[in-house]
Amino acid sequence: MTSYNHIRVDTDGTVALITLNRPEKRNAISATMIAEVLAALNDVQSRSERVAIITGAGKAFCAGMDLDALQSLATQSPEQNLADARRTAAFFRGLWSFPKPLIAAVNGAALAGGCGIATLCDFTLAVPEAKFGYTEVRVGFIPALVSMFLERQVGEKLARDLFLTGRILDAAEAKAIRLVTRVVPAEQLLSAAREIAGALIANSPGSVLATKRLLVRASEADIDRRIELAVAESVAIRSTPDFREGLAAFFERREPRWSGGKKG
Repeated sequence: MTSYNHIRVDTDGTVALITLNRPEKRNAISATMIAEVLAALNDVQSRSERVAIITGAGKAFCAGMDLDALQSLATQSPEQNLADARRTAAFFRGLWSFPKPLIAAVNGAALAGGCGIATLCDFTLAVPEAKFGYTEVRVGFIPALVSMFLERQVGEKLARDLFLTGRILDAAEAKAIRLVTRVVPAEQLLSAAREIAGALIANSPGSVLATKRLLVRASEADIDRRIELAVAESVAIRSTPDFREGLAAFFERREPRWSGGKKG
């Protein structure tokens, strides 16, 4: 079994449990975590496991981008920002197109990119205390790289609501808008995920793979076109005064003073 730094992988040969394992940082997304999750999924794809479950260690599922990485965005070159945006886009697309069933077991806050991870799984279970939100607009950023996925899932009207307000949803509302499949007590979260996995495993392996392949192929041309637009917007926003101000205000723990300007 491969060793990892930012995740943990446990398997019984049929179900792989991938745990985002940075509890001291609320399982924030780093470049290392992205690479490790994709590597783990690639391993699962080539092995006997029929289903993968993603959950978080500690009290949070995933609180979004790592703060050190977030702080560096304002000082990166355009080339570095493009590479970063493409890495994140590849991560989200990899989750969406993973050929085997993928279940999110959301054990706590799932915010910004963490909400993206929860959105992109085939099934999303959540504890009642879980919180969801695309909070990027609060810091002068945009939820570009997950926008098309959420819109397809909950519809344009709700996607506009969540993206433009950046508001936080509780698990009950997230279920009501179909962002969450089921809300289950914390002590039953992983057993409920394994129950779904068991139902999937009881089905024809070939049929499950073929069905996921059909769903991906039917949408991937449009998804890939929109990902290119999203990457360009994600890079462009990073050169704006509002982005720099939003980050500064966040780290200085103060209210932002927005200028509304597009370029710095």
